[in-house]
Amino acid sequence: MKAIRVHGRGGPDHLSYDDAPKPQPGPGEVLAHVGATAIIATELTWDETYQTAAGDPRPLPIPGHDLAGVVTEVGPGVTEFAIGAEVYALTAFGRDGAEAEYAIALPHELAPKPQMLDMVQAAAVPLAALTAWQALFIHAHLSKGQTALIHGGAGGVGSYAVQLAHWASARVITTASTRHHDFLRGLGADQVIDYTTTPFEEVVHDADVVFDTVGGETLARSWQAVKDGGVMVSVVSPRPADDPAQTRARFVWFIVEPSGEQLRAIGDLIDAGQIQPVVSQVFPLAEAREAWETAASGHARGKVVLRVEG
Repeated sequence: MKAIRVHGRGGPDHLSYDDAPKPQPGPGEVLAHVGATAIIATELTWDETYQTAAGDPRPLPIPGHDLAGVVTEVGPGVTEFAIGAEVYALTAFGRDGAEAEYAIALPHELAPKPQMLDMVQAAAVPLAALTAWQALFIHAHLSKGQTALIHGGAGGVGSYAVQLAHWASARVITTASTRHHDFLRGLGADQVIDYTTTPFEEVVHDADVVFDTVGGETLARSWQAVKDGGVMVSVVSPRPADDPAQTRARFVWFIVEPSGEQLRAIGDLIDAGQIQPVVSQVFPLAEAREAWETAASGHARGKVVLRVEG
C-alpha cells in the first residue's frame, strides 16, 4: 500500500510518500480502507509519534490519527462493526496512523461516519471535535447560561468549541483576527475580540470557562479573564512551574483521548445540523508534505485534509 512515512524527527521535510506493508487486523482490531485523514499540525513534535504505546522505538512511523474510511476486515472478537461500514475515529497515538491506504483502529475508537458528511469532511472531525468536547463538557462542565471565552476560535479545535458552546446555550466569546469575525459569528459566537488590536483581558473579566488553544502569553493573561470559581482549560501546555499560585479558579491541562461514544454524540449533532466541520484545504496523499506545511503555518481556517481514496 502507499503511505506517508516519517524518516526522522523535525518537520515536514522528513516525510516521504512510500510503499509500506498493508496492516493485518489482530484480535479485537478493525482494518479500514482510508478515505481521508486530517493533518494534526503538532504531531511531528510528539514523542508518541516515534514510539509505541509501550515506549519502544517505532521505525518509519505513519502519522495521521484522524480517520474516515470503510471497514474491510475485522479481527477475531470484533462484533461491533461489519465489513462495509463507513466509520470515523481518532486512533491512539502509539500506533501507525491513517496517512495510508489502510489503517488499524479499535472498536472503542470508532463510530459510524455522520451521514451528512463525505469522507473528507468526516476526517476533519475526530481529533478537533473530541478535543473541544472533552475540554468543554468533561473537564470544564460547561452548562447553559455560562460564559465561555475560547482562544483561537477560527482554528481546527476552536471552530468546534465555538459551535459546541453555542449548542450548549452558553454565551460564547472568542478571539480571532478581524478576517475571521463574520465566519465565527456564523458559527454561533456572541462576541469576537480582535486579539491584534484589543487585549481580551480588558474586555472579559468574568468568564466561567476559558478554553486556551494558543498557550504562552495568552494562557498567562487568561487568569485576568476567568471569574472566581471558574475554570481554565488548556490543550497547549501545563501551567508553568514559576506561575504564581492561582487559587480562585481551577486549571486543567489535558491530552485528548479517543472515544467512539463521544464521536457518536458529535455525529448526531452533525446530522441534526447543529455543528459542521470546517475544511480549509484538501490535498492528495502524495502531497502530504505540502499539506503539513500549510497546517503548520497556523493560518488555516479549520482543518487541512488529505484525500486518500476517491
